[in-house]
Amino acid sequence: MAEKVQFYTNPMSRGQIVRWMLEEIGEPYDAHIVGYEGDDGMKSSSYLAINPMGKVPAIVHDGKIVTECAAICAYLAESFPEAGLAPRADERADYYRWTFFAAGPVEAAVTNRSAGFAGKPGSERMFGYGTYERTMDVLESAVRGRDYICGARFTAADVYVGAQIDWGLQFGSMPDRPRFKAYAERLRQRAAYRHAKEIDNALIAEMQAVG
Repeated sequence: MAEKVQFYTNPMSRGQIVRWMLEEIGEPYDAHIVGYEGDDGMKSSSYLAINPMGKVPAIVHDGKIVTECAAICAYLAESFPEAGLAPRADERADYYRWTFFAAGPVEAAVTNRSAGFAGKPGSERMFGYGTYERTMDVLESAVRGRDYICGARFTAADVYVGAQIDWGLQFGSMPDRPRFKAYAERLRQRAAYRHAKEIDNALIAEMQAVG
């Protein structure tokens, strides 16, 4: 019998993405809250043994460690096929294309812009995303004329790509475009999304209450 997933997270982190994915899977898991500081925090020797990068999220399942949100979502979809979140044969191209596009060009373009970093004029070829504006245009094409990333069916790609768009709209790091808003609103209606947010928001409130 497979072991329960051990989930290492902090509610004020990208761990919210994996929490959502775990709720979509619908299988029991153990959550371990890891602080940003302290003897048992992300830079502690015990946690660095799990993720040498010293960041969350991470999971341990059947003795194997998986880090990086996109990889965790894909791993969980394949490890729990009964949830129906892995791609079917005709969905694989869009599933992998847009998951890795979000993990690569989108992540880099958004974080660089949020940090105030901009390349010199004419240096676009040095960056995998070219320009922020082009990256947003291409991302929008992933949700144009379809309900979900792979078409009419929700998959793990929507957890990862959808979380990027959802957060981008909330924090103003992505443009407030109608297609992004409509896509994010569909995702926000999902029971697993709402339950995951309830858990993490409650944890955030507890952490803020104790300073």
